[in-house]
Amino acid sequence: MENEKNEVESKHEGNSGFIKMRKFSFVMLMFFLVFATAGITTFALAFGDEKAVNVGVPERPEFKKLYDTYDELKKKYYKDLDQDKLVNGAINGMIESLDDPYSDYMTQDEANKFHESISSSFQGIGAEIQEKNGNITVVSPIKGSPAEKAGIKPNDVILKVDGKSIHGMSATDAVMLIRGKKGTDVTLTIQRPGTEDTTDIKITRDNIPINTVHAEMMDNKVAKIQVTSFSENTYKEFVDAINEMEKQGMKGMVIDLRQNPGGLLDQAIKMSNLFVPEGKLIVQVEYKSGKRDKYTAEKGKKIDVPVSVLIDGGSASASEIFSSALSQSANIPLVGEKSFGKGTVQSAADFPDGSNLKFTEAKWLTPNGDWIHKKGIVPDYQVKLPSYADLPYLNPDKELKKDMVSSDVKAAEEMLQAVGLKPGKVDGYYDDNTAAAVKQLQKADKLEVTGILKGDTTLDLMDKVREKLINNDTQVKKAVEVLQEKLK
Repeated sequence: MENEKNEVESKHEGNSGFIKMRKFSFVMLMFFLVFATAGITTFALAFGDEKAVNVGVPERPEFKKLYDTYDELKKKYYKDLDQDKLVNGAINGMIESLDDPYSDYMTQDEANKFHESISSSFQGIGAEIQEKNGNITVVSPIKGSPAEKAGIKPNDVILKVDGKSIHGMSATDAVMLIRGKKGTDVTLTIQRPGTEDTTDIKITRDNIPINTVHAEMMDNKVAKIQVTSFSENTYKEFVDAINEMEKQGMKGMVIDLRQNPGGLLDQAIKMSNLFVPEGKLIVQVEYKSGKRDKYTAEKGKKIDVPVSVLIDGGSASASEIFSSALSQSANIPLVGEKSFGKGTVQSAADFPDGSNLKFTEAKWLTPNGDWIHKKGIVPDYQVKLPSYADLPYLNPDKELKKDMVSSDVKAAEEMLQAVGLKPGKVDGYYDDNTAAAVKQLQKADKLEVTGILKGDTTLDLMDKVREKLINNDTQVKKAVEVLQEKLK
C-alpha cells in the first residue's frame, strides 16, 4: 500500500484525500536547502558571528527573510531553542498558509501514524476525519468500528478529546490524540450539525475491521454488497463476493457505498472496470498545466445483472470516483443522498529523516468532466433515511429519570416511540408515560425494572433503534425498487 507508484487516499482517522506516494525532485531539493542552511547556520553561530546563509548553498533570495529570522532567533532568543522544532514550524507555516485541509506536513512520529492509517489494519476508533474551517469534522465512521457502534455520524464536529479542546488543530494532530492501543478509552466531545448541545461519547479503542466488503443475498435474488473502504485487498474481496453471490443465483446487485470515505485509486479503477464498457472513461486527473491523465475501462470480466449504487454524505473521494464512473459511463442509477464532495489529488513522500509532506497536486474529474469538489454527487433518486436515523447518541453513563427536562430526554422519547413504545408527548419532559415506556422496555428485555434510563437500558434502547433502521432501510428499499423493472 505504501508503494510509491500507488495513488491512495488517507483514511481511518486521517485526512481524506487522494494521494500519490512518490519521491520528490524539485520539492525535495527545496526543503533540503532549508535543512542544509539550518545546519550551516548552527555551525557558524558556534564559531563566530558571521551569518552563513550563502555558504555552499545556491542563493534563494525569496528565503532570505526566513534565514534571517532563524539566525536572529538562534542568536538572541532568551532561552535555548530546539532546531528541529524551528524547522518543522517553518514548514508547517508554509503548509498552513495554503488554507488547504488536504495538505499537511508530518513529523517522523506523525508520519508513522499516517502510514499505519493507510495500511490494512490499525488500532483506534475507526473514523475518517478532516479539518474544516478550524474544526475537526467526521467524514465517516468505518463499518463495524467502535466509532460507528458509539453513534458517531458524518459531519459530527469533534470539539474536545479527553477534555482537551482541538479547535484549530490539524487533522494529523487530532489523530495523534484520538488513536491509541486496543482496550483503552477516549472521550470525544461531539456537536451535531444544527444543534448547540454537545455530547460526551466514551469510546473503547479496538482493532479496526480489515474486511472491506460485506455481501448478503436479499429477497428476489438481489445481492447487497457493501464496500466500506477502498483498501489494498478490496478488489479481490469484491470479486470474491460477486462470485459467491453468483453461485447463489444473483439476479440483481445493490452496491452500498454509504459512509465509505474512499481509499486506493487503483482499487476503485479495477472495480469500475467490472461495470464500465471497454474504452469508456472511468476518471480524469487534471494538473495546473491543463494536462489530463485519462483512465479508461479495459477488457475483462463485466457484470451483466442490473445494478444500482447507494451513496450518502459519508461517501467520499474514491467512492465518488467509482459512483460517477458507473453513473456516467455505465448508466447505472445512484440512490440515496448527496455525496461528500472530495475532488482533489494529493502527492506525498517521506524526507530522509522520516518526516512527510503531503500537498494537493491536481484535481480529479468525472468521465463527463465534472469537478464535484465541495459539491458532491446528487443521486438519480434522492431518498432520506427515517427521521430516527439522525437521533443523537445517548451517553449510557448519564442518568435520565422522572421530572428531568432536556434535549437528551426528547431524543430518548423519540427512540422509544420509534421502537413501538409509548412515551407520551415527545417534548423533552420525563413524565410518568416516559418512565412507563422505559419500564416496559426493561421488562421485555429482562433488565432491572427501574423506569430510569441509564447504562444497559440506554444501550439496549439504542441497539433496538439501530436494528429497526437496518430492517427499515428506505434507501436500500428504493435501490431494490429501481432494479425491479429490469428484473421483470
